[in-house]
Amino acid sequence: MQAMSYISITPLSVLCGSIVEGNPMQNTTSAGMDSAAATLRKRPLSVHTAGTNGTAAANGNGVGPGHAADEQDELVSPSARLVEDFYIVVVIGIATPVNLPAARAGIEAQLARYPRFRSIQAKDGSGNPRWVPTTVDLDYHIIYPKLDEAAVARDPDRAVEDYVATLSTRPMDESRPLWEFHVLDFPTSEAAATTAIRVHHSLGDGMSLLTLLMACTRSAADPARLPAMPPLPTTRTGAIWETPRPPASAGCMALAAWAWSFVLLAWHTVVDVASFFATIMFLRDPHTLFKRANHEPGQRKRLVHRALSLDDVKFVKNAMNCTVNDVLVGVTYAALSRYYFRKTGDADTSKEIRVRSILLVNLRPTTSLQACVNMIESGKESDVKWGNELGFIILPFHIGLHDDPLQYVRKAKKIVDRKKSSLEVVFTHLASEVILKIFGLKAAGAIFHRMISHTTISFSNMIGPVEQVEFCGHPVVFIAPSGYGPPEALTVNFQSYVNTMMVNLAVDEAQFPDPHELLDDFVESLRLIRGAASSVGKNHRKGRI
Repeated sequence: MQAMSYISITPLSVLCGSIVEGNPMQNTTSAGMDSAAATLRKRPLSVHTAGTNGTAAANGNGVGPGHAADEQDELVSPSARLVEDFYIVVVIGIATPVNLPAARAGIEAQLARYPRFRSIQAKDGSGNPRWVPTTVDLDYHIIYPKLDEAAVARDPDRAVEDYVATLSTRPMDESRPLWEFHVLDFPTSEAAATTAIRVHHSLGDGMSLLTLLMACTRSAADPARLPAMPPLPTTRTGAIWETPRPPASAGCMALAAWAWSFVLLAWHTVVDVASFFATIMFLRDPHTLFKRANHEPGQRKRLVHRALSLDDVKFVKNAMNCTVNDVLVGVTYAALSRYYFRKTGDADTSKEIRVRSILLVNLRPTTSLQACVNMIESGKESDVKWGNELGFIILPFHIGLHDDPLQYVRKAKKIVDRKKSSLEVVFTHLASEVILKIFGLKAAGAIFHRMISHTTISFSNMIGPVEQVEFCGHPVVFIAPSGYGPPEALTVNFQSYVNTMMVNLAVDEAQFPDPHELLDDFVESLRLIRGAASSVGKNHRKGRI
């Protein structure tokens, strides 16, 4: 492995000439910075900033010395308290060098006005954490790192990747709002410059934060309007598990099938709830090369990504009469299978290994871009339901080799359809809140950690704009969201943008020393599945002729 390509991190205030005497981030060597980070990691990374009397700590962060976290401040949701060690990292490639004054002005006028981005967590007199407003100092939130020029010149892509990996081992300043913009202003093979946005998960789940970010962008074709997003599904108006009641004219059999769907819903929910409790207590995935051998905190994560063709994904979707999510789950099955059998050298290609993935699902309604814009402009979030209201789905992943690549998609569709006929996500959300209320944060966190550590993978899929966007006047080339914090060695996230589907991996470096090989397997798996789907389409056309 190459040596790390960073030397120091410099706040924007140093670059702009307003150097603060005694700034601990100024003129810091990489060794000293790593040592300081290691020292900070030895203490609990609680995000609750409070004085001994329950008031928010001042420390120059703009919270008044007498400002107590009172009943007027919003309570931190139970879900947000459970993810206090989880962070979201969004890597964005832009098509032009960074215009720092324009970027700073845009962040100050948009993101920094969002209530959660100008608040910290503080405990009230009863010990409950609340969101307390504070003053945002952009000099501490916009970070312009000074990298090793030789390392950047040698391999700029690796320099970006190495730097982003270091974020997973560095704590954030809990006395300030928990978000950062890291500006890497040099060209790579993908973009003219790169930004890495790090946000604490308590500020919102991935989808809500991405929606907020997109609300701060504008269409590159017409900067006066918001970017175009994919249309919402028209075939389903209720919850995903709801089966529409057929009209009376459909006949008795249709009504009987509709009634039977509720029996299946109840049965599937019972099975999934039993599996949920079994996973907490004793049911764990078999040990494979995808599963972390130990669960020590502070293990470094490497975040990598690769672009796939969204048109190819949609072609498979149409050929197989399934959803985009079904295709992506199937491609993931295929990629993990290719990687596993190549790395292990296992000659028994008839074997199938069953591991499981955790899907975090936010139960809050989807917020429109315009609603986010209104919230930013008003500085109030009362009209928008925001933050984490999380439930969990335990999704089986099958590792095996198939002669027919489409078998991966068929299997994925069958499993995903089965999970849609269950109230598992609602129950797990309610169970989390009840456990937190009865047993407290420490016990609930231990149970949450145990459940995730008994599975193998975290998986998610998010949709993005269907046209190119500009962020603070900078054209966006790609969007690659990921994160770190879960005790699993592998996190898989898909993100669509224009005609690209970006696959993003967050991997333990010790467990996956070659993550780009796994990315190659995703590319090859989609190619094979797309080719097989093309043959299916030709056969269907011949049949109609």
